Amino acid sequence: MSDNGSRPLIGVTVGDPAGVGPEIVIKALQDGGVREQVRSVVYADRACLQQTVEMLGVELELNEVVSPADGQDETGVVDFIEVGSLEGPIAYGQISAEGGQAGYAYLDRAIDAALAGEVVGLATAPLNKESLQAGKVPFIDHTAVLKSRAAHRKAMTLFVVRGLRIFFLTRHISFREIADAITGEGILEALPLCELYLRQLGLDEPFVAVAALNPHGGEQGLFGTDEMDVIGPAVTEAKTRGWKVAGPVPADSVFNQCYEGRYDGVLSLYHDQGHIAAKTLDFHGTVSLTMGLKFLRTSVDHGTAFDIAGQGIADARGMVEALVAAGQYSASVREGLDLAPVV
Repeated sequence: MSDNGSRPLIGVTVGDPAGVGPEIVIKALQDGGVREQVRSVVYADRACLQQTVEMLGVELELNEVVSPADGQDETGVVDFIEVGSLEGPIAYGQISAEGGQAGYAYLDRAIDAALAGEVVGLATAPLNKESLQAGKVPFIDHTAVLKSRAAHRKAMTLFVVRGLRIFFLTRHISFREIADAITGEGILEALPLCELYLRQLGLDEPFVAVAALNPHGGEQGLFGTDEMDVIGPAVTEAKTRGWKVAGPVPADSVFNQCYEGRYDGVLSLYHDQGHIAAKTLDFHGTVSLTMGLKFLRTSVDHGTAFDIAGQGIADARGMVEALVAAGQYSASVREGLDLAPVV
């Protein structure tokens, strides 16, 4: 067993107990590479974890602790905090108020621990939006809960996969709404945060590229004028302020250029523009980081997968990567909370 003091203590939530979250957490915590880099404590119910261990047919000791620091941190042992939401096993693969309430309770307790400094960061398995609604949880997803309870600055999602880092200017809106949602003011608000959050990860003087919206960057108005009217002027203004920024760079090349090291990060203009690039590069290796909180939260970038829950076939590589990323960056994010954005 390695020295406890050498590895960050990460709080882990299993997400909706009816989904694949408990399974991928149990699998990931058995990964030797994870154990070399992080200590962990799981926020769940014994009933949920016991059901998962039995379903997988693995021999693990479930060690209930009162405080995260009390964990045994030993191979073959899962240290966990009993949240007390479920009295017994829950049916896999089904939307339910019970599952939504449990998943929310696990997250709520883990946030308490992160705010109290009992864990340095969080790694979360997926929640189910429909189950949250069924359980009358007043939040639509993880991000809404985290922003409500732990906001430090404006929260932004950052995808990290291999050498590629992607921020998002807009997220969950229809495709028809995207162009109208892209404004110069929005870009100029996002860019200093992108720069700040990359510095929190340990990058000095990061160079950020802004993706273009239209094919070939609009070709000087042949395929759209968004680059000429909105995106380009915002990037020019950012440069006059002394920010290290490029763009608009055609979206069919900017992500590869970032991956190869030309840029330290990309500001993607909409959800699928960045998601497709990251997930094509490495679907299971893509980790979602929620920046702008009082601590770092990492997550897998997939859902609860109710269709395969309880079958023991869920791929845990995303959870492994989320735990490794939490261990790699959580301390530097906390240390960088007082860094100021560029002006």
